[in-house]
Amino acid sequence: MNGRPLSLLIATAVVALEGLVAVGLGVFAAVEALTGNPVSLSTALAEAVFALLVGAGLLWVAGGGLFRVQRWGRSPAVLAQIFLLPVAYTLIQSGVPQLGIPLAVVAVAGIAALLAPPTTHALYGDG
Repeated sequence: MNGRPLSLLIATAVVALEGLVAVGLGVFAAVEALTGNPVSLSTALAEAVFALLVGAGLLWVAGGGLFRVQRWGRSPAVLAQIFLLPVAYTLIQSGVPQLGIPLAVVAVAGIAALLAPPTTHALYGDG
């Protein structure tokens, strides 16, 4: 099958959105580390760099892998969604359901789109 099915486009959008959010959080953490009063500047900057790297990786997976219909992009994308589920659960249990519930919905939607038969067919063909 040539082209990109809707499920693959949805998966690409979900992973790209997650990457953009991670980059935004990384920038925010870096600014806070440099302008605020962190307990440990090196730890605060390491957390910011980590968020930026995760965001860049997710954007690479979305743009370089999924959008270009490259099969290697699905595994890291599914893994990212799986990693987000315990984060969402922890947010919900910590009294922040307004962040945890949408995160869980996005992660489940991402898994569903990544594992949908049209996505599998586009990435792997007829087998």
